[in-house]
Amino acid sequence: MSNDKNDAVQIIGCDLHYHRERPAFDRNPSTIESKTPRPVSVNGKRMAVIDMHAHCQLSNVWPMVQGREELGGENPYEGQLKKTENIEVRLKQMDQMGTDLEVFSIGTEQHFPWAEYELAQDIAKLQNETLTEVCSVHPDRFVPLGVVSLQHPQLAVAQLENSVKNLGHRGCMIRGNIMGQELSDAKFFPFWAKAEELDVVVFIHPRVPKTGNARLQGQGFLSNMIGNPLETAMALAHLIYEGTLDRFPGIKIVAAHGGGYLPSYIGRFDHGHNSRDRGGRGLEKKKPSEYIRNLYFDTLVYGTQNLAHLIEEVGISQLMLGTDHDFGMTNRNAVAHLLSVEGLSEADIESILNGTAKRLFKIDHI
Repeated sequence: MSNDKNDAVQIIGCDLHYHRERPAFDRNPSTIESKTPRPVSVNGKRMAVIDMHAHCQLSNVWPMVQGREELGGENPYEGQLKKTENIEVRLKQMDQMGTDLEVFSIGTEQHFPWAEYELAQDIAKLQNETLTEVCSVHPDRFVPLGVVSLQHPQLAVAQLENSVKNLGHRGCMIRGNIMGQELSDAKFFPFWAKAEELDVVVFIHPRVPKTGNARLQGQGFLSNMIGNPLETAMALAHLIYEGTLDRFPGIKIVAAHGGGYLPSYIGRFDHGHNSRDRGGRGLEKKKPSEYIRNLYFDTLVYGTQNLAHLIEEVGISQLMLGTDHDFGMTNRNAVAHLLSVEGLSEADIESILNGTAKRLFKIDHI
């Protein structure tokens, strides 16, 4: 990777070109407003843009949980609800960002792993049916990714099967742990088996509360900046070291935020696997770096060099564009962020913008 400021992507209208005459960005492209409105073309070729990491929240759920002690007595996302449920505003934002289609999931703030069986059943039913209803209004712009109540594994199995077979969902999104229980726990084996059988995606997305860990308090939103990527890395590490990925080799896992810290430090994991020092090896049958090349990741790592490193570690075929739309951490310039990585071919770019997502989420209409 060159640090030459002139090695950049120049944006000419809606057409993106590799160009060396002047820098396209004075700073990291993920920190500025979109320069790639829809439709996006690369070197004159129209390319569809699929955002696989996009969230909504549903106001019809809150009356079911209002007043619960686990919520801390308030709904801090009320303003966000109004924004994400205004689909016409959202479509305009997507057009500005260059996004043709979003894989739509319900934010982890509205995953309630503490909910008892009947409440969990009712919440997920409402969420999944509402999600399908919202996406069906604009089927060319959204496909749904459902919710399961993983704290009740057999219920989660039934929910996943129903949402995939009857509601048109392309899989589900889950948290990185369920009330402190790792996703590698044997109680979740029926869920993993069902996901493998249905051949659908499981999107692992962290949720680290602002309270509960004293070291994540203070300035800087550390529960997000540090806690979330750490949570994803721990979830994946448990799935690797406890042998879950060997037990269910066909599961299609997508890890949010570029897999958190795991890909950045995969050499350390391989060293532990090879050295056996202090129990560095678990139940895994191969090096951790071999597992991550069979997992999938979004591009949501924000820095150009960070994304280049992620591509190097996991491979082009394992990456899909993600923006976190529409939350505070949204990368509104995700397409240009991708194109700021040096040395990508048109085939590489198209694979990340839409090719892998089409295949993984079974999208055949764009």
